[in-house]
Amino acid sequence: MAMGSIITAVAILSVFSFFRELKRRNFVGVGFSAISILVFGFFGVMTLFVSGAPEM
Repeated sequence: MAMGSIITAVAILSVFSFFRELKRRNFVGVGFSAISILVFGFFGVMTLFVSGAPEM
């Protein structure tokens, strides 16, 4: 369950890197960030959806 939270955090950090690299006009970085957002976002959301949110 912690894995879903970690993967979701990586997806959120990828969103920040996407906009940073877009501002720098580094299109290779933009591409890798977009792919990271899609992959980690999908796995993060599906992990939390299937396994549930972590209990505190």
